[in-house]
Formats: sequence, C-alpha cells, structure tokens
Amino acid sequence: MKKIFILLGHPDNSMDPLSRRLADSYESAARAAGHDVRRMNLGDMQFNANLRRGYRERVELEPDLVKVQENLTWCEHFVLVYPNWWGGMPAELKGMWDRMFLPHFAFAMHKNGMGWTRMMKGRTARVIILCSNRPLYDYVLFGNFAASIGWSILRFAGFSTSITSFGPSEKASEPLRLKWVSIVEKLARKGK
Repeated sequence: MKKIFILLGHPDNSMDPLSRRLADSYESAARAAGHDVRRMNLGDMQFNANLRRGYRERVELEPDLVKVQENLTWCEHFVLVYPNWWGGMPAELKGMWDRMFLPHFAFAMHKNGMGWTRMMKGRTARVIILCSNRPLYDYVLFGNFAASIGWSILRFAGFSTSITSFGPSEKASEPLRLKWVSIVEKLARKGK
C-alpha cells in the first residue's frame, strides 16, 4: 500500500464537476484498496499566487502552501487533476508551484552551477489533465500542454511522472465519462 497525496487543481471546485469527479473517484478507489490518502483542493486554499520578486526575496508561505509541501514530502505517489487552459494549467495552480516549489525544498542547485539535486527523488506522480478538445488535437496544434508540469516541475524535482489526458471533456457523453472514471479507479487501486 502507498501513501498518496491527491490535489484537485481546479481553482473553483464548483465550476468543473468532471475534474472533481475524477479526483473523487481516484480518492475513493485508492482508499477502498487500502492506500493511505491525503487530499487537498486548490479551490479551498488561501494564498497569494504571485511570486512578485522571484526568489530574490523570501516571502513567508501561507499555511495552505506549507501543508502542500508537507503532503508532497509525506507521499510516495502524487496525483494532480486539472483542466488544460490555454495550453497549460490554470494560473492559480501555476502560482502555487511558483510560490512553494522552492530551492532546498523541491531541488537544490549545485554550488558550481553544474546541475541540481532532485529532492523529491523516489516518488511517482500521475497528472490527469482534462482537455476541451481531443488531447492529440491540442498537442498537434498547440504543442505539449503537459511539458511545464511534467518536465519543468515534477521531473525536475525527481518525480517519476506519468501523464493521462482526457477529452473532449466538455462535450463528453456520460458513457465516455464513465469510461474515464473506470480508468482513474483502476490506476487508483494500483497506486499509479
């Protein structure tokens, strides 16, 4: 059994029932399979998403950002669910990463400037992205919408990351949504 941290990355939990449904389905199936699960919803969190001065000036983290850090440190497997907006994650979710995925927490640059230490090494991650178009269509027309989260954030810090994308999410029939729920539940039972 694994320690799993789930983050629903939609900034308004009430506005996107499919993101919530997939996060809820993953959580229920993981708990039923005996995994130790923690869950947070971006829409319930309180923090300033603006990293106005970059890393030049240390800004104290709000309690919700500290809790995300604690859960990422605690977990063996991280699950993130969010909608694809304009070729990437919602701004508030990106701001969360900017604020709390800090040097000496998620990574440590080598003093000689040649590389970095991945502080999250040994953990796995599953990113579930909902696309309003077919994911392949978005990828071909607009590029890799998962590059930022997959490569620049999670893999950079050491997570072995898998991406699952579903779409067209807004026009999907109920049978198709049930198929997606089934896929997510199967992943959850395996802790993947």
